[in-house]
Amino acid sequence: MDVFLDVQDVTKTFIAGGNAGYTAVDHVSFQMGAGETLGLVGESGCGKSTLAKLITRLIEPTAGTISLCGEDITKRRGKPLRDAYRQVQMVFQSPMGSFDPRKTIGYGVGEGLMNQGMPKAERTQRVAALLEQCGLPPKFAGRYPHEISGGQCQRAAIARALAIQPKLLICDEATSALDVTVQQQIMELLENLKREQHLSFLFICHNLALVQSFCDRVLVMHEGKIVEEGTPDAVILSPQSDYTKMLVAAAL
Repeated sequence: MDVFLDVQDVTKTFIAGGNAGYTAVDHVSFQMGAGETLGLVGESGCGKSTLAKLITRLIEPTAGTISLCGEDITKRRGKPLRDAYRQVQMVFQSPMGSFDPRKTIGYGVGEGLMNQGMPKAERTQRVAALLEQCGLPPKFAGRYPHEISGGQCQRAAIARALAIQPKLLICDEATSALDVTVQQQIMELLENLKREQHLSFLFICHNLALVQSFCDRVLVMHEGKIVEEGTPDAVILSPQSDYTKMLVAAAL
């Protein structure tokens, strides 16, 4: 397996007011292969979203290393960091909140392309193609976030994530705010992207049925630590840790 993402002994401790601090992510280590879909499950507050923010360097780790394609990027700053993270994009739980309400959807989808210097005419064509790829008519480029539904906004968020042709999509509860029908449509879109573009996914989700159907492997997180890992069928159908057994029982 070609290792795309390598997380080793990553820890994040938040310190406030001179207190001892709270460790949200506690010595987490795992690897992801190119083209792999890795699920990350656990109850709210267990550290899943914090781990995603550490991987994308939205927040800085207290300790540990993060490597992309064999290169340690933990200490990178500025342009070298931005260059590395062209390979990684994130899709958030609240699509509406991830777009600037004062800008059109087309602007949001194409912003990364603009930052790379793509000319306006070419960018307009690329945005239209990305929206169509994600099941939206090109005319949606001229609409504002409040003028479209939550499901449509999440499709636009996926189009924005795909714009700079990443190798890894991190989906942080990307379907949890959607109703069941729209959730199924978004999962079908992600399945198509996985199959057609050989994308890697870090799929953070509390819905074990979605994880079981979509992921190649799953990590179970509890109180900042990885407590179990394996194939979805092994972890969900034959859980080993007490916490995983509780998590599965609660989902039944």
